Amino acid sequence: MTIREFKMPDVGEGLTEAEILKWYVQPGDTVTDGQVVCEVETAKAAVELPIPFDGTVHALLFEEGTTVDVGQVIISVQTGSGEAAEAPAQEIPAPAEAEEAAPAARQPVLVGYGVAESSTKRRPRKAAPAPAVAAQNGTAAPVAAPAAAPAPAAPAVPAQPTGERPLAKPPVRKLAKDLGIDLASVVPTGDGGVVTREDVHAAAAAAIAPQAGPAVAAPAAAPAPAAEAVAVSAAVPADTSARETRIPVKGVRKVTAQAMVGSAFTAPHVTEFITLDVTRTMKLVQELKDDPDLAGLRINPLLLIAKAVLVAIRRNPDVNASWDEAAQEIVLKHYVNLGIAAATPRGLIVPNIKDAHAKTLGELSESLSSLVATARDGKTSPADMQNGTITITNVGVFGVDTGTPILNPGESAILAVGAIKLQPWVHKGKVKPRQVTTLALSFDHRLIDGELGSKFLADIAAVLEHPRRLVTWS
Repeated sequence: MTIREFKMPDVGEGLTEAEILKWYVQPGDTVTDGQVVCEVETAKAAVELPIPFDGTVHALLFEEGTTVDVGQVIISVQTGSGEAAEAPAQEIPAPAEAEEAAPAARQPVLVGYGVAESSTKRRPRKAAPAPAVAAQNGTAAPVAAPAAAPAPAAPAVPAQPTGERPLAKPPVRKLAKDLGIDLASVVPTGDGGVVTREDVHAAAAAAIAPQAGPAVAAPAAAPAPAAEAVAVSAAVPADTSARETRIPVKGVRKVTAQAMVGSAFTAPHVTEFITLDVTRTMKLVQELKDDPDLAGLRINPLLLIAKAVLVAIRRNPDVNASWDEAAQEIVLKHYVNLGIAAATPRGLIVPNIKDAHAKTLGELSESLSSLVATARDGKTSPADMQNGTITITNVGVFGVDTGTPILNPGESAILAVGAIKLQPWVHKGKVKPRQVTTLALSFDHRLIDGELGSKFLADIAAVLEHPRRLVTWS
C-alpha cells in the first residue's frame, strides 16, 4: 500500500497560511475523492477542503486551532490494496518531525486551487497564545489557560530525562514556545511519555499562579473536546481583576485591519451626509410584505435601499469605477457588484452580490438573504468578497444615526445607512411625526468629484423619499 499526502492548498489569491478550524475525519476513517475532510480559516473566510483521492486516513499531522503554511502536508491517506501493497510506502514525516520539514516549493494540490509562485520572503509568524478570545459582542474576554486534571499516577511520572529531546507533537512544541515553557521541565501524561497540550497548559498555569495569585489562575478542569473549545471559551465571563487583555489579531480581523489602513491612506476620502424622510419607503416595505407575488421572500428596508443605490448608479454611471494606479487610468464598470458589509463572529466581511444591476426586486431579495445566511454561518468564500464595486453598510441596526465609513479597497464609494427613527418633520407645511434617517456617502475623490458625489447621494435620497421613482427612473 502507498501513503499519499494532502497539502494545505492556496484557497484564495496568494494566501500564505490558514488555520485548521475543524477535522471531519479521524485516523482509520475511509475517505473518497471530493469528500470534505476539514474546515480551515484563511485571512478572508472559512473554507471546507475536499480531498482529491480515495483511501483510509493514515494520520492528521496538525491539531485543530493550528495555523499551517500553504504547501505543508496536513493529512496522509493510505491508498491501494492487493498488489499495491508490495510497493514501498511513500516516506512522510512523522507528526513529531513535521516541524522541521519545510515544503520545498508550492504546487497546485486541488483542481481550481492554483498556488501562485512567489519570491516574497515572509516574516516568521508568531501564533498568539490561546488564553485570550473575543466575546461574541466584540468585548475582550480574558480566559485563563485551562489546566488539565492530572491522573492519579501523574505525580509519579518524572520529567524528561536530562539531555533527551522531549516527545511532543509540533503544535505542542509551538504552544510551549509561545507560552515560554521549557518542554524538558514538563511532566508528560500522554502515552509513551508524550507531552500533551494539557500538560503545557498545566505547566503554564503553575508558573503563573505564584506570581498572579489564585484570582488569575483558572480552576483545574478536564480538557474539553477541541470542537467545543471555542464555544466554551466564549462563554467564560471577563476577568475584571486583569488590567489588560490581549486579543490575537488574525484571520478576517487581521486582513480587514490591513485593508482599512491601506484604503484610508491611499484613497482620498470625502464624506457627505443627507437626512431624509423615508416614511413612504417604510409603507412600501409593508405593502410588499403583503404582496402574494413576493410571498416567501425577505422584504426589508435594506432591500429598497439597495435598489435605490442601483437606480442612482444608473443615473450617475461614472460613480461606478475604480482607480488603476499602475496604468494611471480610471476604469469605468458597466456592471455593479453590490457589497453588503456584514458583522460576523470572525470579524467584518464585505461579500457582494454579483451583477446586482441586472436583478429584479425578487432576485435581489433572494441574493441578499443568501448572502446574509452564508455570512452568518461563516461559509462566505473568498470569491464572494472579490471584485466589489460599491458597498452599503447598515450601521442603523446598531442604533446609531450614521458614520463616516472607510472605502472597501478597490471600490469607489460606500453608503452608510443610519437608524430609521420616528422624528418631528415638516411635512406639507406642518410638523408631523415621520420616519427619518441619515445617509452618509464616502467616496474616492480621485474618481468622484464633489458635484458627482452630491448628485449620486441626492438621487439615492430622492428615491427613498418617493419610492415610485424606482419605477419612473428605471
